[in-house]
Amino acid sequence: MITRGNPATLARARNPPDRKTPLDSAQEQAYATQEHLKDVSRALESGAAERVRRLLHNLHPAEVADILESVPVQKRLLLWELVDPDVRGEVLLHVNDEVRAGLIDEMETGELIRATEGLDTDDLADLLQDLPGTVIHEVIRSLDKQNRARLEAVLSYPEDTAGGLMNVDTVTVRADVTLDVVLRYLRLRGSIPEMTDSLFVVDREDHYLGVLPLARLLTSDPDLTVGEVMDTGIEGIPAEMPAQQVARLFEDRDLVSAPVVDGEGRLLGRITIDDVVDVIRDEADHNMMSMAGLDEEDDIFAPVMSSTRRRAVWLGINLLTAFLASWVIGLFEGTLQKVVALAVLMPIVASMGGIAGSQTLTIVIRGLALGQVGESNARWLMFKEIAVSLLNGIIWALVVAMIAVAWFQDLRIGLVIGAAMVINLLCAALAGFTIPLVLNRLGIDPALAGSVLLTTVTDVVGFLVFLGLGTWLLL
Repeated sequence: MITRGNPATLARARNPPDRKTPLDSAQEQAYATQEHLKDVSRALESGAAERVRRLLHNLHPAEVADILESVPVQKRLLLWELVDPDVRGEVLLHVNDEVRAGLIDEMETGELIRATEGLDTDDLADLLQDLPGTVIHEVIRSLDKQNRARLEAVLSYPEDTAGGLMNVDTVTVRADVTLDVVLRYLRLRGSIPEMTDSLFVVDREDHYLGVLPLARLLTSDPDLTVGEVMDTGIEGIPAEMPAQQVARLFEDRDLVSAPVVDGEGRLLGRITIDDVVDVIRDEADHNMMSMAGLDEEDDIFAPVMSSTRRRAVWLGINLLTAFLASWVIGLFEGTLQKVVALAVLMPIVASMGGIAGSQTLTIVIRGLALGQVGESNARWLMFKEIAVSLLNGIIWALVVAMIAVAWFQDLRIGLVIGAAMVINLLCAALAGFTIPLVLNRLGIDPALAGSVLLTTVTDVVGFLVFLGLGTWLLL
């Protein structure tokens, strides 16, 4: 029987009015952090330490971490003393590296050991790498044999690989047992690890065979064997796979968890979506901050001198490139003295080239990060970007040339700036395409150094072409 619903009701069902977008959720989270920060700051300023303790106790460790990152160092240390010792380990995992290092420096060995208690193996491995050597030794000694072996398995891989991300706490079953046996086994266990959506099927040598989704386990005939209902379509993730590729795999396949295997196909552990979300966030923060020559792990409330030292390096590099551009301008000092219009219009050429080059640079860096740009398609992308810049160059060169002619009543000035814009936009596109590929091949982060090099190219070429053509045609 088919029933027909009210069209308006159906429309609301398809498009719920209260559905939130990721941007809405991010804004709500930022607003909530600010509200929590206000409450805690007021209580701290009034000297109500016990009220601050209660406020922090009622927050999630991630929310406490947001507050700690949002206050100056002295106030941060006061708040840290009021954080429940039982959740300090979780809080340390959520703050950035620089803030974490500062908090760890203030903690005694016993406090650090207590903070590590109860952490998942993958989280403990992440935190352990920031602890002092003596504390690491004590933490490892405090673990039982099984957990020590698990921790050593995770630590044997770099932290930015699948092996470094994985949690070795998994539930495995054999293919030849029935679903009824598996259900009784789970009831006997009494609990399963968090974020478990599937059980992993292995043979007697722990070789990974497939997954048994919990939904399929609960809805299938209990007399069927695991081998008859398991999913063999989910391949194991190699332990050496870079974390960025793992994140892309989760995104493409909508995974909640996935198995990690060694070179021989043996099951080592699993990666869950919460770890992948951290990778995606870290990568986004890294790309955004690197464009300004900064580190995403920097403490925004760090002391003035330490922040000054970090930023001075890139300001110095930028100053050198600015002097290079000024030197090029100085070569045409005589031309600028005789034709003042060139000095007025000169910034337009460099600015347009810089914007066009930045567009290409951003596209290529994003393509490299997502694995969409490689040897097989690089040449096609290069010609495409050159063609786009050529068309944009012609369009805007005509516009600017007409404005220049109307402004200075000189056709030659229009020709000079029009030709210079087309040439600079072409060079900008070529530089924006080439620079990230070369830096990537040299093992240098394109997001960190690409914009500085691109600005140098567009400024130098823009000034050189514009003033060179001006000297040739106007003098």
